[in-house]
Amino acid sequence: MTVIIEQSLANSHSYTEYRDHMSQLLKEGLSTGDSQSEDLTHYSTLNEVRMNRLDKTIHIPQEIQDRLDKLKSKHTLLVISEGWCGDAAQIVPVIEKLAEASDKLDLRIVLRDQNPQLMDAYLTNGARSIPKLVLVEPDTLTVRGSWGPRPHDAAKLILDAKEKFGHIPAEAKADLQKWYLQDKGLSTMEEIVLLLENAE
Repeated sequence: MTVIIEQSLANSHSYTEYRDHMSQLLKEGLSTGDSQSEDLTHYSTLNEVRMNRLDKTIHIPQEIQDRLDKLKSKHTLLVISEGWCGDAAQIVPVIEKLAEASDKLDLRIVLRDQNPQLMDAYLTNGARSIPKLVLVEPDTLTVRGSWGPRPHDAAKLILDAKEKFGHIPAEAKADLQKWYLQDKGLSTMEEIVLLLENAE
C-alpha cells in the first residue's frame, strides 16, 4: 500500500492546481477523466460554478477551528476526485477550507481515472465512488483511515432513494444538492475532524 500511496502523491495536485486543470479542460470543451461526453462537460461546468461559490461562502465554525487547533500530528489529506462529480464539487472545497485552517493539514488531490490502484483500494460497496479521502501519515505514508464519498446523512438520502425506486431518480439528485446547500459543509467538517481526532 505504501508504494501506491507514494505513487499517488507523486501524481497529486494542490487544490489550486486541481481547479486550474478543470478550468483549462473546460475551455477546450473537455472534462477530467477517461470518458468524455457533453453530459460530463455540462456537469463539470456546473461544478465549477458551485466550487467558486463554496470557495467564497464556506465558513469554519469556531468549534471546528478549536478542534483543528488541538491536532498534534501532521496529516496528509489525499483526496480522490474528478471534475464532473457533483459530490466532489460540494465536498472538496470544504476539505480545502479545513486544510487552510490548520498548519497540520496538507490537501493533495488525485484524479480517479489516473490512479486506478488507489481507487480500487478504497471502493464503496464495490463501486469507484468519489470523492474519497485517504488519511495519510506524511512521514511514514501509513494510512490512518478513510472517509467518503458522502457525509452520513447525504449517503442515507441516496440509499433510501435506491431502496425505494431501485435506482437514483432525478428528484433524489436534486434533493441531494438541496441537502448540501442547507448543510453548508458542516457535516463534512464534523466527520473529517472526527476522523483526524481518532487518528491522533
